[in-house]
Amino acid sequence: MPGVPAGRLEVGRLGRPHGVRGDLMVTLTTDRTERVDPGTEWWVDDRSLTVVTSRPQKGRWVVHLEGVDDRDAAAALTGARIHATPLDVTGDNVWVHEVIGAEVHDRAGSRLGTVTAVEANPAHDLLVLDGGGLIPMVFVVEHERGRVVVDLPEGLLEV
Repeated sequence: MPGVPAGRLEVGRLGRPHGVRGDLMVTLTTDRTERVDPGTEWWVDDRSLTVVTSRPQKGRWVVHLEGVDDRDAAAALTGARIHATPLDVTGDNVWVHEVIGAEVHDRAGSRLGTVTAVEANPAHDLLVLDGGGLIPMVFVVEHERGRVVVDLPEGLLEV
């Protein structure tokens, strides 16, 4: 994506201005609400912006950004994607940026493909493989950068 520094993740989108002082409505594309904490640095295209204040409102956030001090400045950002650096989070979570490009293997060690995308799905997000296969994330049993191991039910990837 042009203008986005390497290693940044999309964390939300800027919506319409809220009021006349430069506040913006923000919809997060992450479940990590610390992404709107005051002092957080975002990138919009190649521009670095810092969150000054934020508050929840009806499932979204009202955010004021440093240097965006009037409605016109806020309107100029409407619709932009927000990017940020990955968080250093421990635990069993599988993060999209960690699995894109990873090789997928079954427990027996057979290579099933490479992850090209993660597709949102109501039941479980799906790993999209380069060969067109879809694997529900619920079957991921191990992961580390560059490698994912899955425990699949018989016949899941057969056509």
